[in-house]
Amino acid sequence: MRTRLEDIAARAGVSVATVSRVVNGKTGVSDGTRRTVMAELEALGYERPVGAARLRSGLVGLIVPELDNPIFPAFVQATESALAAYGYTPLLCTASPVVQEDEYVDVLLDRGVAGIVFISGRHANIAVDHGRYHELRAAGVPVVLVNGYVEGLDAPFVSADDVEAMRTAMQHLHSLGHRRIGCAMGPERYVTSQRKVRGFREALPAGTDDGLVVHSVYSVQGGQAATETLLDLGVTAVVCGSDLMALGAIRAARARGLEVPRDVSVTGFDDSPLMAFTHPPVTTMRQDVAAMSRHAVDALVDEIRGTPQPRRELLFHTELVVRGSTGPAPAGPA
Repeated sequence: MRTRLEDIAARAGVSVATVSRVVNGKTGVSDGTRRTVMAELEALGYERPVGAARLRSGLVGLIVPELDNPIFPAFVQATESALAAYGYTPLLCTASPVVQEDEYVDVLLDRGVAGIVFISGRHANIAVDHGRYHELRAAGVPVVLVNGYVEGLDAPFVSADDVEAMRTAMQHLHSLGHRRIGCAMGPERYVTSQRKVRGFREALPAGTDDGLVVHSVYSVQGGQAATETLLDLGVTAVVCGSDLMALGAIRAARARGLEVPRDVSVTGFDDSPLMAFTHPPVTTMRQDVAAMSRHAVDALVDEIRGTPQPRRELLFHTELVVRGSTGPAPAGPA
């Protein structure tokens, strides 16, 4: 163990004594130093000593809409790591038609959670009542909401900059010579969908058709159905609202004997795990999941400790990751 502590101390730039205090849950270490040491502990692949298992500042609820889409497990893992650095234990809840978000909130409150992180929850859906969030804040429950926005809610928000992301994806396709570009997007009732469509339309050259948007669901099947419609309209490229939709778009093209990217280019959104290993690898807009999760947890912990964060939405830049699903526009119609 001594060697391990020295390894961690060297990487974290602290003393062995400080590392020992962190892994044994002792006081006298700043939050920033504690997070750094815990991150290095995980990076080196060491299991926490038994003493660290006792490090618990309380429970925090973590609610996601599903785990089928790989972007949500990525958010869960990053958020859990950030919470662990503060000594909090996450209670993961996956909302579904069987058990809905409000029911999980009741369960979490019964468990005495210190706060709740909502990732792409009901707050992203403009067609539902958001009164429960206001009730939670009125009751003094700290909450942070990721990828969605509720006007007037007394809480911090963390989101990817969807508008900027779609503009960037469109600029990439324009640079490849594509002019008739379609948009395969999730349900219109979601804030994220509306913002992505806005970015898509803002990036269209003047005088081009701005009606090449098809709404479906955020799934492989949804992307395939939307792309089939767009291909009938003669597009040479499709920007998708998620990576799963992009996989569906590729499937739709292949079903017609088209090759990606020779005949049709496709972009995704998220840079979910495994997108670099599909055939072809998917060009996509990468959400900074790690940074977004860290900030969400930092904000929640500040709220728990009585230091409210600014009541505004913090937007995180996305990154264009160019892979094999985009290429020069074909000489003729797709």
